[in-house]
Amino acid sequence: MKGKMKTSNLVDSSGQLSPTCSLFDRRTFLKSMGIAVPALGLIGCSTTRRASQAMEVMPDNVPGFEKEVATAATYEGWVPVSDRKIKFGIIGQGASRFGSAFGFQDHPNVEIVAVSDLIPERRDDLAKACRCSKTYDSLELLLEDNEIEAVWIATDAPSHKDHTIKALKRGKHVACAVPAIFGSVDDAYELYEAVNASDRIYMMFETSMFHEDLWAMRQIYKAGGFGEIIYSENSYYHYTGQKLTPSYKEWRKGLPPIWYPTHATAYYVGVTDGYFTEVSCRGVKSIIEHSMPQNNRYKNPFRTHVAQLVTNTGGVNNTVISWDSYGFGREGGTVRGQFGSYQGSYQGTMENLPNVTRPALPEGLSAGGHGGSHGRLTDEFVRAILEERKPLVDIAMALNMTVPGAVAHQSALRNGKILKVPHFKSR
Repeated sequence: MKGKMKTSNLVDSSGQLSPTCSLFDRRTFLKSMGIAVPALGLIGCSTTRRASQAMEVMPDNVPGFEKEVATAATYEGWVPVSDRKIKFGIIGQGASRFGSAFGFQDHPNVEIVAVSDLIPERRDDLAKACRCSKTYDSLELLLEDNEIEAVWIATDAPSHKDHTIKALKRGKHVACAVPAIFGSVDDAYELYEAVNASDRIYMMFETSMFHEDLWAMRQIYKAGGFGEIIYSENSYYHYTGQKLTPSYKEWRKGLPPIWYPTHATAYYVGVTDGYFTEVSCRGVKSIIEHSMPQNNRYKNPFRTHVAQLVTNTGGVNNTVISWDSYGFGREGGTVRGQFGSYQGSYQGTMENLPNVTRPALPEGLSAGGHGGSHGRLTDEFVRAILEERKPLVDIAMALNMTVPGAVAHQSALRNGKILKVPHFKSR
């Protein structure tokens, strides 16, 4: 019902998720696992409601916001696949200005038709940045515009699943910021089914995929330079301290960090196209005030999660998401395989490595933030539409990166209990 928070019929009176899901049938799966997911209890998914927050700006020192300095090599070798311009709508500017940060407005195969943000000041900022005169007050109104073929969704994380499904139902191709779902295995199945029922292209914009090291690992793995991965470790360190990172209706306040796992889990899933099968996770109680359970809507006590996961090939992965340990930031990982390893560079038995150069960009499109991933994600999505093919981070990979975090948090709440992790297959 519009204007009212949507709640799953799996949530019981105690605010926990009833055990009713399976790998291909969510009800059987959760029953076998005994997973209980706390109800979010406060963020509605409709964007028709007005927001009154003042304009806030992200701090300059956020890990991952580093930009690549473009050179001639950044653009050398890019070849257009069509002269067609795809008509786009951009949804959500936000505190991070991600609506415009990925450069859709600068891609030669894109025409920005309209933009939308609930907050008027941000909507105006987005329109100016995208050089677009048509604006809509809400996502729903923008989706009614039949001229728009595709959308970039950069809204609040709790709304990603619902916003994506709404856009798919209106016949739009969808690019969406991370994470694909927000802490709910049930939502993962709903999104998976919605994407596969549609004839539209969906891509999650996981920035780590185009980090230089991950891209190199992926190419070397595909060429056989590692063999099967025996051990991998990855981490997302992002110290926040007591200060809250600006977010719509403060959805980041007290957020379980491992619900936002993809910058780390990409360093296995994105390298191998694989998945995780089970997890044991420990959470560390935080001294950060908003990460104490009595002070956040999630009743979450953790600001650090350490998860040990089993991979689809029987290897072991260690994932750390830590937002309250002081020090350097990191979105990264390493792999150790049967024939080689990678930590900053390749060491292994393969003598002739494959080309590990990241894809070139069209002139005028900035490589952008997260180490030059922004522009490459945008170009990949645009080319997938033009070529009518599966994008790099399709729905299966998106969920295989995201869902392990939802299950891991449940393990942490149960003192490291080993839980099965569902996986998803490309169709």
